Amino acid sequence: MFRQPLRLDTKRKLTARSDRVKCVDQHPTETWVLCSLYNGDVNIWNYETHTQIKRFEVCDLPVRAAKFVPRKNWVITGSDDMQIRVFNYNTLERIHSFEAHSDYVRSIAIHPTQPYILTSSDDLLIKLWNWDRNWACQQVFEGHTHYVMQIVINPKDNNTFASASLDTTVKVWQLGSSVSNFTLEGHEKGVNCVDYYHGGDKPYLISGADDRLVKIWDYQNKTCVQTLEGHTQNVSAVSFHPELPILLTGSEDGTIRIWHAGTYRLESNLNYGFERVWTISSMHGSNNVAIGYDEGTIMIKVGREEPAISMDVNGGKIIWAKHSEMQQVNLKALPEGIEIKDGERVPVVAKDMGSCEIYPQTIAHNPNGRFVVVCGDGEYIIYTAMALRNKAFGTAQEFVWAFDSSEYATLENSSTVIVFKNFKERKSFKPEYGAEGIFGGFMLGVKSISGMAFSFYDWEHLELIRRIEIQPRHVYWSESGNLVCLATDDAYYVLKYNAAVVTLARETNTNITVDGIEDAFEVVGEVNETVKTGLWVGDCFIYTNTMNRINYYVGGEIVTISHLDHTMYILGYVAKENRLYLNDKELNIVSYSLLLSVLEYQTAVMRGDFETADRVLPTIPHDNRTRVAHFLEKQGFKQQALAVATEPDHQFELALSLGELRRAKQLAEEAEMAEGEPSRSSGARWSRLGAAAAAAADTDLTKTCYQAAHDYSALLLFAASTGDKQLLQDVARMAEAEGEDNIAFVAYFTLNELDACLQLLIKRDKLPEAAFFARSYIPSKMCEVVKLWRESVGATNKKSGQSLADPANYENLFPEFAESLVLEKFQREYGFEHSSKLSNIPTDSKQCNIERDLAVEMAQAVKAGAWKSAAGSSDRKLSSSSDRKLDSRCVVTADSTSDLKVDSTSDGRYDSVTVVKVDSSSDSKPDTTSSLSSHSDGLATKAKRKDSIDIMEEIDREIDGIELDGIVDSADFSDDADLSD
Repeated sequence: MFRQPLRLDTKRKLTARSDRVKCVDQHPTETWVLCSLYNGDVNIWNYETHTQIKRFEVCDLPVRAAKFVPRKNWVITGSDDMQIRVFNYNTLERIHSFEAHSDYVRSIAIHPTQPYILTSSDDLLIKLWNWDRNWACQQVFEGHTHYVMQIVINPKDNNTFASASLDTTVKVWQLGSSVSNFTLEGHEKGVNCVDYYHGGDKPYLISGADDRLVKIWDYQNKTCVQTLEGHTQNVSAVSFHPELPILLTGSEDGTIRIWHAGTYRLESNLNYGFERVWTISSMHGSNNVAIGYDEGTIMIKVGREEPAISMDVNGGKIIWAKHSEMQQVNLKALPEGIEIKDGERVPVVAKDMGSCEIYPQTIAHNPNGRFVVVCGDGEYIIYTAMALRNKAFGTAQEFVWAFDSSEYATLENSSTVIVFKNFKERKSFKPEYGAEGIFGGFMLGVKSISGMAFSFYDWEHLELIRRIEIQPRHVYWSESGNLVCLATDDAYYVLKYNAAVVTLARETNTNITVDGIEDAFEVVGEVNETVKTGLWVGDCFIYTNTMNRINYYVGGEIVTISHLDHTMYILGYVAKENRLYLNDKELNIVSYSLLLSVLEYQTAVMRGDFETADRVLPTIPHDNRTRVAHFLEKQGFKQQALAVATEPDHQFELALSLGELRRAKQLAEEAEMAEGEPSRSSGARWSRLGAAAAAAADTDLTKTCYQAAHDYSALLLFAASTGDKQLLQDVARMAEAEGEDNIAFVAYFTLNELDACLQLLIKRDKLPEAAFFARSYIPSKMCEVVKLWRESVGATNKKSGQSLADPANYENLFPEFAESLVLEKFQREYGFEHSSKLSNIPTDSKQCNIERDLAVEMAQAVKAGAWKSAAGSSDRKLSSSSDRKLDSRCVVTADSTSDLKVDSTSDGRYDSVTVVKVDSSSDSKPDTTSSLSSHSDGLATKAKRKDSIDIMEEIDREIDGIELDGIVDSADFSDDADLSD
């Protein structure tokens, strides 16, 4: 689609209210606008973020001039105190200041290449300053008889400049001469502003004056070629836009008028209600225009920034327009030996083709590249692409090519579309909902005026194919006509055209509604990205987006080709070179490698043509097959992806997802050999494979993988789950060697290797934990551990170490300690082994380990004659308090001639155990004497416990009175180093 010039969209980018703005300037690389104010301040605004980022308090008087000097990181200001000041805009530091004139400083101009600035003043003078010579005044220009309001350097000849003065004249000067070259007279009142035309085709100046007129001057012939009328107050600012075929004028009547730079037709009149206009700034390489008003600053963007350029991909030639001058570049004629690198500027040489009769805004080759159309000024001209000979022309708002190189369409007005064939009008029609815009390609697209519908028409009969409720900004058709991309402001949609459905509907006259054929299109993709430019290569849609990335879409997958550092526009794809060409606003050409074989392969896969895909695959270079493998995986063809993939990690992932565990094991082994030594990535690979093998119930592979991964936690779980005692022993040993203490401890504990658990705690200097572990599980080792603990604590504080008691010296502090020793012996000799055999557990048993009672189990074992305590032990009664269950600390002893009778309450608690002598050959009743003896023993035990409690309380009181040495304060008794969960 090609929009005609001066159907200019104007978008406001910044609105910054402030005191009266006397001058504005734009930074060439940053998104900054500089504003000098009547109140003496200078501000810098970021027009993208809408924030004021810097502020300079220059003086208390108006600052009438301010300019960026980007190559020095400066801001230079001129004010009513006659001073020129130089600031560093990064540090806000004032670099220099000096008195430049004897009256108000009105204007500053920065020389584009030399270390010069020009200043003009109400003292009637213009001065040239050299900052490399400590701001020496190098020249004074005299000749004006009134205030010199503005000076501007000629962009085509940096040695000349023009000045505007209230003496009603415009003068043109040359550096090196103190008198003017010539004077342009014609205004009846003082001239406020002046600017040069930037194009090479016209030696023009523009001026605005208090007579409310704008004049266009030919400074070669020294004549006025045009006078523009319309402003109702003084004209205060003028600007030839350096990029667009427009000129802008601002007035104290509060309006900005936009005029056509070629026809001088008034195109637009803008009034933002900010009162009087004082200054306008436009910049080369940008469509932004900054405007200073009484009430602040406004930044607008006019038109589009995409240059007028087109590429014939068949012939490798590019045509572009610089203003009205047409130039051609031949990519096949690059200097020999030039290696084109991705993202680097292609060293092209432009050849002048002549001047175009209209101002080009868009240029487009037809599909075969023989003709090129130039659109502008509401007209179009079709030229031969080789020699720029006029082939056809006409008036139209828009122009589009069909896929047939001899066919095109024009939008005459909002209601009529005309189709041409072989440069002759073939047919015209009026779309039902009007036409705001048209789009070319495989079908003719028409966007309705109401914005509610978009319609596709076939080129031959101009019959409605389908009406869609969408408003695209761009329409891109694939070469086959099977796919089309509709790009809107914030997303793009990929549609598949069903030609067979359309043909059938037409033949049978069915499924046709007022909105066309219902199933003509099928939505195959929707992506929330804004497309700036794009094209199709096969079934791959290549595009640039607002994030300055080059992406391509194929089969629902988006692949990023490159990240760009600035905005670029796609020109075309040259299949023979496997290169994608792009350009920027400055008409610099860059390219990126994009293999056609990859695109063809992906296209064949999308079409289900695997025969073609297999034929293309060998032509794809080895280092590009990873991209193809990822594409196949995204499409669900994982088996094919595994066959194509070259990246070991990707191959492993694919084998794993396909359940090919033996293949995955082989890949893991190869990767480990390639890495040379075990690594974190290798361990993660083996762990993942082990988990997959476990899920597949492949125990041998699971064990192998977890061992290779040194994943001791997984091995512990696996060994415990499968009952692999040998593996559990290996895990305990290896984990201990690797410092995996938690895992080693749990493994030893699961194996009932309590001594190993205790030794591990002692080895890791966990003596408090070791002591409590011994008290609970290995009371026979308790004295030994407490001794080590006492020595460790005593090394830092002797009294603290002495406060630790052990059963050997303080038996009364350890109730039932002797009984626990018997239980330990029982558990070691019989209990653990017996309870570990499944044959010894009743089939209907619902008792878990936490509910077991060792004392009861021992009594049962003794009664059954399965275990006997040490010979010579006396009969004893084992008692437990009524509020706790008997555990390993509550023990009972019996000799070989005694049986135990256990009385229990209904809730499983054991209130008393009575030792009864029983004749082994016959049943007998309990011995009353023995019961009385047991009762007296119980009373003695209670008294003993009371004595123990009294002693413990006395020890507590003694400890409370101990004054610890200062060395204890520095000792570390924290639990931070304890074993973690």
